[in-house]
Amino acid sequence: MAIFPKPNLSKLGRAEYIYPYLLKNLSITESNQVWQIDITYIPMAKGFMYLVAIIDVYSRFVVGWDISNNMDANWVVETLQVAFTQYGKPHIVNSDQGSQFTCKKWVEYLKEQQILISMDGKGRAIDNVYIERLWRTVKYDYVCLTPPEDGWQLYQGLKSFFEKYNCQKYHQGIGRQLPVAVYYNALASSA
Repeated sequence: MAIFPKPNLSKLGRAEYIYPYLLKNLSITESNQVWQIDITYIPMAKGFMYLVAIIDVYSRFVVGWDISNNMDANWVVETLQVAFTQYGKPHIVNSDQGSQFTCKKWVEYLKEQQILISMDGKGRAIDNVYIERLWRTVKYDYVCLTPPEDGWQLYQGLKSFFEKYNCQKYHQGIGRQLPVAVYYNALASSA
């Protein structure tokens, strides 16, 4: 693997907005119980773009995603709002302690929506393991195989990737089922 500088996505926010990790020993038994959100970077021919995604932990269904050329709190809040509109609200949203998630805008929005805030411990990527696995899959199954030339190509490629990921890719962690089926079956059985 080549060694080169990478965009620093791990800038901590303000301590007053850091919340405890709520998922330890939590039994996740239904869709929309816990969502995980994170940001990664996608290298392109000239530079890179940022990708934010939100995954339902129970079903591994990606409920929201977007790309941007900057990482501000407005962008992640807007992505979350779109997911709420399409899929309802979870009980808990888990993130890392990055500056987009440890700021007034993010915390106040989640509190306003009456959603519990959970944050990974410092240096504990395993706390957000489902979204970390998603990043590995995005990069190995899409970005490395067909590197995007520009933002439009990246958006179209990710749109296709997430459609396949949700609706055509069987996942070992959920009993070799499709995330879309697990997500909607769990919602139907809890209604």
